[in-house]
Amino acid sequence: MYLSTEKKKEIFKKHGKSENDTGSAEGQIALFTYRISHLTEHLKKNRKDYGTQRALQLLVGKRRSLLDYLKKKDIVRYREIVKELGLRR
Repeated sequence: MYLSTEKKKEIFKKHGKSENDTGSAEGQIALFTYRISHLTEHLKKNRKDYGTQRALQLLVGKRRSLLDYLKKKDIVRYREIVKELGLRR
């Protein structure tokens, strides 16, 4: 499996407060970004995989919602996570 428990803990430890802090917006955005990049690579090889394409669109929407929430609540945290993950609007 591409997303093991150890990889999740590593993502949450790096972007969240701790490896058990799975509820922070930064941790979830980082996890969604990792999953989006994995699905994007999959779709480059398998153009007609429409189920994966739909899942990718849903993930992008969830990440966008979390980013909008974070931007509304705390602009400093929003700017840090966008810079750290290399996202663009």
